[in-house]
Amino acid sequence: MSWREVTEADLAWVEPFLREHVQSSMFFLSNLNEHGIDGTADRAMRIWALDDGRKGLFALSNGGMILMQAPDATKEDWLATRAFWAERELIGCLGDGAQVAAFFAATGMGDRPMSLNEDEPGYRLGLAQLKMPDCDGFSMVPLGEDHRALAVKWRTAYHGEVLGTPAHKCAEVAAQDIAKYVEKDSHRILLRDGVPVAKTGFNATLPDTVQIGGVYTPPELRGQGLARRAVALHLQEARDKGATRAILFAANEAAARAYETIGFERNGTFSLMMFLANDEAGT
Repeated sequence: MSWREVTEADLAWVEPFLREHVQSSMFFLSNLNEHGIDGTADRAMRIWALDDGRKGLFALSNGGMILMQAPDATKEDWLATRAFWAERELIGCLGDGAQVAAFFAATGMGDRPMSLNEDEPGYRLGLAQLKMPDCDGFSMVPLGEDHRALAVKWRTAYHGEVLGTPAHKCAEVAAQDIAKYVEKDSHRILLRDGVPVAKTGFNATLPDTVQIGGVYTPPELRGQGLARRAVALHLQEARDKGATRAILFAANEAAARAYETIGFERNGTFSLMMFLANDEAGT
């Protein structure tokens, strides 16, 4: 066995190691920061470390998500992780693009039916270099009760359009997402002359770093620079509260161009896979 379970004594090196690879470790770090190890929440994780002096981590959340940060892992190392997840119901896998590809190739995980299989270019920005667009007439408000119904509608569309969620589940999952965003105060609504026109949020946060996610503009309003204004205003707020760095992953070329206009630079590749449940996969 090339892995051993992480204990509290390991955390002194685990977090610094993940921060060395922060571009593809934000979900890992955020889960760890919020829930520790061996917690009971869906996002709490069990974590294993390579046990031969190499630095590498493999995690499985209670909800069934696989996370990894193991740049030096071999085919044999990836195969050995089967002991942790072979008997579990899994919902997906995420991490650095090259690592996820190697893990899938070694384990045959790529043969599973998926609702989402994305390799997205990573971007980063030191918030001191944030380039603010012209936001005259625009304002940002926290996502709350005033805009909950609209946010659920937008998030439902996002699940179907971007995440590949089965149509019969989109509305239910979207409502759950928005409830969490309201509770955590993690998302914002962009207003133009008082009218909601876009949504943005942080899907993982650390005291000094935020990861942008869930950016959405309704189809009829796209091409007007709304997404970049929403993201820029939210980042300005985060910077004012002490954040110094932002990370994101671009779902398409249009999104990448929008982020580049406010200062983001390309850095790495991120993979996110979501598996179909057995009943949806026809098994």
